[in-house]
Amino acid sequence: ALGVTMLIDFSSRPPAPSFNAAAPHLQNYRRIYAASETRSAETGATSDIDAYLSLYEEIGARHVVLKARDVETTFGFKIANETVADFCKAQGPRYLGFAGVDPHKGAAAVAEFDHAIRNLGLRGLNIQCFELKLRPNDPLLFPLYEKALELDVPVNIHCGINFSTATPMSYGRPEYLDEVMVAFPGLRVCASPPGWPWVTELIGVSWRHPTLYIGVLAVRPKLLAKAHSGYEPLLQYGRSILKDKIIFGSSFPMMSPVDAIAEVDGLGLDADIRQKWLHDNAARFLKLDSEARG
Repeated sequence: ALGVTMLIDFSSRPPAPSFNAAAPHLQNYRRIYAASETRSAETGATSDIDAYLSLYEEIGARHVVLKARDVETTFGFKIANETVADFCKAQGPRYLGFAGVDPHKGAAAVAEFDHAIRNLGLRGLNIQCFELKLRPNDPLLFPLYEKALELDVPVNIHCGINFSTATPMSYGRPEYLDEVMVAFPGLRVCASPPGWPWVTELIGVSWRHPTLYIGVLAVRPKLLAKAHSGYEPLLQYGRSILKDKIIFGSSFPMMSPVDAIAEVDGLGLDADIRQKWLHDNAARFLKLDSEARG
């Protein structure tokens, strides 16, 4: 299957209505990503759930991570934890879900996160700071970080530019993640997308903190090798000191996983590093292998 021994796609969204809430604040994304979304749509998997499932069957994905979102306070919509959990239960162990809760709801959000992990079987927490209109180091998020440590689950935190002109892009600065990691040592965090236009800042933060990973998703992998794209340092560090930190995601439907993997293959990575990027690092981040052994 495309020469992939094992694959984890850390970012995918099924073409089901319950996963596609009306989000006018993201209108600008459609403009920015129009070309790659059109190419992805040609697979048929962006509109048909069976085509979506068979796509991951064909490429032999070990796991596909789906993420809930609750931005009711700021933007009035959510992709519910139950929606994600039900999909994962219905489609089997290939699909893993991350919870989404609204930190503006205070203690209720912490309780909902706890419930999502303990009772719904979700595997982590998804925090899209720009949609919550919070920096990652906002004290409103601290009880959720404490709960993630208590539950021993990882957290995905949006990092880098956002294209929603309804909210500033400064929420995505990696320096705020550095403060989170200082305050919560041992918290497993994936910063994704990979920090553009502050890529080198994110590399510095990840280098400092053993449990901060970098998600190469919502970016065309080929840009990592493109001169002056601003992503080139990720390739340099991602095959050297950060080779155990890079996590792959297609961000389907932004990009078909087939195309995204092909672009990773175009980067000229050594086989062992390619395997880390496409599977091993995500497996460690999700603690899958200790689970399998345990």
